[in-house]
Amino acid sequence: MSPILLIYFAAVAGLALFGLHRFFLLVLYWRVRNRRPQETVLEEGDLPFVTLQLPLFNERYVARRLAMAAARLDYPRDRLQIQLLDDSTDETRALLAKLTRRLQRVGIPIEHIHREDRSGFKAGALAEGLGSARGSLVAMFDADFIPPTEFLRKIVPYFKSSDVGMVQARWGHLNREYSLLTRLQSIFLDGHFHIEHVARNRTGRFFNFNGTAGVWRRECIDDAGGWQGDTLTEDLDLSYRAQIKGWRFVYLDDLSSDAELPIDMNAFKAQQHRWAKGSIQTARKILPLVLRSSLPWRVKVEAVLHLTNNMTYLLMAIPCFLWVPTLSARFDTDRPWMIAFATAMALTTLCVGTYHVVCQRAAGRSTWSTIKVMPALLSLGIGLSMNNGRAVMEALLGHRSPFMRTPKYGEGGTKTRRSFAYGLRHHWLTWLELALAGYFGVGLIVAVQSQRYVAIPFLLLFLAGFTYVGLSSLGRQMDRLLSLASLVACLSLLAFGLWVGRALLAFAG
Repeated sequence: MSPILLIYFAAVAGLALFGLHRFFLLVLYWRVRNRRPQETVLEEGDLPFVTLQLPLFNERYVARRLAMAAARLDYPRDRLQIQLLDDSTDETRALLAKLTRRLQRVGIPIEHIHREDRSGFKAGALAEGLGSARGSLVAMFDADFIPPTEFLRKIVPYFKSSDVGMVQARWGHLNREYSLLTRLQSIFLDGHFHIEHVARNRTGRFFNFNGTAGVWRRECIDDAGGWQGDTLTEDLDLSYRAQIKGWRFVYLDDLSSDAELPIDMNAFKAQQHRWAKGSIQTARKILPLVLRSSLPWRVKVEAVLHLTNNMTYLLMAIPCFLWVPTLSARFDTDRPWMIAFATAMALTTLCVGTYHVVCQRAAGRSTWSTIKVMPALLSLGIGLSMNNGRAVMEALLGHRSPFMRTPKYGEGGTKTRRSFAYGLRHHWLTWLELALAGYFGVGLIVAVQSQRYVAIPFLLLFLAGFTYVGLSSLGRQMDRLLSLASLVACLSLLAFGLWVGRALLAFAG
């Protein structure tokens, strides 16, 4: 086998490992899906004091929406403290100051805390708020969320057990149907909240606070070392430190809080970059502690796979650049190892597809509606590989970068003319994404000329993904193009499945 094929297949094997891990989580979920955290009830007089922290930075379009939702919470006002943790440098500051005075006049226990120095970014704001927090419990909501009125009454009773350090609620989606991009994002997030959190939490493995829509015990935060701003995912970092200390977390998949999904490709890419980079930064910081601990091996293995999951984007970069050389290499497609490789690819794709179908069924959506967008979902993941791969490399090399907020638009999460003030410009990597789209266009020609028809559906996915992500980053709506390319890729994948079946029958015979 040529060196090109060896490198290529090694990368694919790594991707297959993470794909099988996702299927493993699906199996765990299926075993524990009917288990529920034991419900408990607190009498009115036993409800603890809660500090609600709302970190904001230049959120003029959604700041009022968030503050008003917090003011409507159904919780005794004499046991509630609302902190607007405002790092804003624009008119959001004046807006919040005025709103705070107005709400205070009608008896809402709200205060406006503004920082001139953004050191530590969100983690720094949360830590400063704790300095004046009076609650034994601390709830948090980001600016793009709308907490339901019953949120605290439903979540606080779970802290009756003294070993519970954090309770996380599920995320819902305000603007899921806005575009194909928001629908695909919702599927990605649904997998995290409907499958992964349930599987990890209910089998005794570590899962993480998601930075919002959750409540912490103040004692747990302090015991774990408090909020630290040395990673871009301060929530993931604190979650692991707390669980290593022995605190128990609870996940409630039947309690949700709706949030606004990014509707702009550059905003989505900035969010994904932050999450990918932060997770690898956390892995570098936390995994040595996990591996040296006395935790069970199943917890350690899951922690390694969980925190390093974004390494898949680096692994994906290898097939990206080696596709055409691989197509040009001379190898016999009838050899048993090639059939085994094709089968592994098909099974891995099936695992990932099954995972998303099950998560959407858990979210109350039909199997067919998920299957229809599956190629588009795979294409988007591929198209993000350069953006997120860059984030992983920056984390591995210790490159520091600021916390880039995700622009929110309000108005139900839809884009209006007033909203462009917070728009993000495309990164230079966009031109590489478009170059890769052209590269895979050439790859399609090579595949046809060399009669490597097995590669065509995968090349179509890569072509669609980089074209969609690249052109959308330049401000063009490419949903229809991606939908058309996904349909072609879907039909090609069906043909590929028939080819694999035929090859297996020939090999068995």
